[in-house]
This record gives sequence, C-alpha cells and structure tokens, in this order.
Amino acid sequence: MLSQNHEFQSRESATVWDVGAMSSQPDAEVLVPTSMRFSGQFADCMEMYAPISTVAEYLNTHQQWFCRCAQPMKVETISVNGYALVIGRFGAFGYDVEPKVGLELLPPENGVYRIKTITIPNYVAPGYDVDFKAVMELVEGPVDSQGKVFTKVEWTLDLNVDVQFPKFIYRLPKSVVKNTGDRLLNQIVHQVSHRLTAKVQADFYKSLGLPKPPKSKCHK
Repeated sequence: MLSQNHEFQSRESATVWDVGAMSSQPDAEVLVPTSMRFSGQFADCMEMYAPISTVAEYLNTHQQWFCRCAQPMKVETISVNGYALVIGRFGAFGYDVEPKVGLELLPPENGVYRIKTITIPNYVAPGYDVDFKAVMELVEGPVDSQGKVFTKVEWTLDLNVDVQFPKFIYRLPKSVVKNTGDRLLNQIVHQVSHRLTAKVQADFYKSLGLPKPPKSKCHK
C-alpha cells in the first residue's frame, strides 16, 4: 500500500506516479546504470467461432490484419513477420518513457505460435529493455448447444522489463518502486491484451462475413 505521498494513477493513454517535490530534483534526468526489473507471467484465451483450420489460416496471414488491429498503438512493419510497436507514454516520478518494442510473430510449429522480442533497426531504447516471450496454441472446442464449432486461442506470456531510472527514484524504498512497477506492468498487459483480443475477433468475423458471436468466456 502506498503512503499518502505516493499517488498511483492510470489512464488509457498514460500512467503517472507522483512523489511531489522529488520530481524536481536537479539530477532527475541522470540515469543510473543499474536497472530495476519488473516481471509478469500472464495467461488467457480468445474464442473464435470457427473450425481450427479457419482460425489458423487467419492467424497465418497476420500481415493483413495486425497493423490495423494493434491501433491505437503505433505500429510499423519492419520485416515479413516483424513489427515495431509503441505501447504508449508512461511516467514515473516525473520521468516519462514511451516504450517501443520489436516483436516477431513466428510461423507455427505443430500448431504452436510464438512471439518473441527482436531488434528494431536503427533504434536504441532510452533506458529500458523488454524481453517478451509469448506462446499461442489452438484448441478446438466441442460443438456448443447451438451446434456451432469454436476454437480457443490459448496464450501465455512471460514478460520482463528492465528500466534505468533517474538517480532520485532510487532514494525511494526499493519495494515501493518494485511493487508499483509490477502492478503497472500487469495493468498494461491486461488493458492491451483485452483491447487487441476484441479487435482481432471483430476483424476475424468481419473478414468471414459472420455475425458477432456471444461474449467470450475467456475474459473475466
């Protein structure tokens, strides 16, 4: 639990931590070489009312839908299977950062899809490093009560983010920064994944000319 001097606020486009006058310290922009790691393991699924072969065919042609479904995140194609994404702007104790990460959507192997971090050409991340490892697997479910076939896209994500903060942030208790950072990371992943899931599902049904299905049971 944060004390009264520490405020945690989250919005769709930005997140701000404020420790009052500390953000005005003269060494606020001097990054300390030692980084702090924030981590999270996540799992969820996405339901698609279609046979597994149809869902696989759609996922395999991500070049046709990924960029538009990733909006409002800024996204740029950097290779056949690679994309550079700007997640949004976030601030910590008066220090703002706009994370940009390169992701490669690897071709499936035995029905298993993987996404990993890749280097973005001619880009050096300013004070942070992201290690993104995701696995997706297609599982065809039983026919539902209305006789419809559906496929679950089950995914897991192992995410580590190393951040170099300005000097004054390290004057705070490490546990406060670490716990708040982990909680923020969890919030960002859930916001982005739920929004991306909704957009991919809508795009999938639209591309097949199908009506919108019942609300997914995967999300709580």
